[in-house]
Amino acid sequence: MKTNLDALLTALYVHLDDHVLPSADRPRRRGPQRVLNDAELVCVAVAQVLLGCDSERRWLRTAPGRVGHLFPRLPGQSEYNRHLRDAAPALFAAAMWLVRRVPSWQDRLRLMDGTPLRCGASRTTVNRSALGEIAGYGMDKSHHAFYWGAKLMLITTAEGAVCAFSLAHPKELDERKQAVHLLHVRPPAPGPCPIVCDKGSAGAGVEKAAADLGHVLIRPVRQDEPDPQVAVFPAWLRQRIEAVIWTLKNQLGLERHAARTTEGLWTRLCQRICALNAAIWHNWLTDAPVKRSLIAYDH
Repeated sequence: MKTNLDALLTALYVHLDDHVLPSADRPRRRGPQRVLNDAELVCVAVAQVLLGCDSERRWLRTAPGRVGHLFPRLPGQSEYNRHLRDAAPALFAAAMWLVRRVPSWQDRLRLMDGTPLRCGASRTTVNRSALGEIAGYGMDKSHHAFYWGAKLMLITTAEGAVCAFSLAHPKELDERKQAVHLLHVRPPAPGPCPIVCDKGSAGAGVEKAAADLGHVLIRPVRQDEPDPQVAVFPAWLRQRIEAVIWTLKNQLGLERHAARTTEGLWTRLCQRICALNAAIWHNWLTDAPVKRSLIAYDH
């Protein structure tokens, strides 16, 4: 099997249509018949992200020449935008199915980190945006700057496949509460496992909540701990999830999401994570040396 975008989209469509989003099980929607079914729409959305087309208008001008031989029926810009907003459940289901099909899903190690997801830079945007229910002012401690947006929490395998993720208002849920909530609603592994995190997850409450679920939090020692009981921290593992966040924000365009509604922001997040998990899954199928590499699919 070749390691390129066409091979990835072909394999992804076959598996989604057979096992995840079968056409026969979907009820008939009201209104005109859609040009793309759910499996086709997920594949086209994944191709858009992997090829670096942040703008949907630009993507639909590029798509016929790049993926038109695979999907000869492509919708117009308004139809694609509308159907993509309704495709968040399908994108989420595809992303979670893909991560469970990679061998590293059985590994007993997970990485967890939170990162700001900026949604606006001006007071006018804050006042007029429809993102108010998920976005707010927060502090980005890594860059010592305030931001207006949402807080993204990720749990990944050691190679970078995203096992669980959530968005939260930075004022309503701090990093510890969001981590505990995510561990409760979305089990990150088949069973209890150690989770490597940062100092933001320090605290008796969050560590006890994780222990009640069977997970052990591994984090750096805080300077204000009088008698730390933490072993030597594997800093090189922390760099892996930082690299995953960089891939999502920069290479897959999450930092340039341009979402104007809460539903649009969630869909764009699911779209990027589905694309990342699809690339890692296909790299396992083709025995690629670097599982998180996207070089074979970005052209």
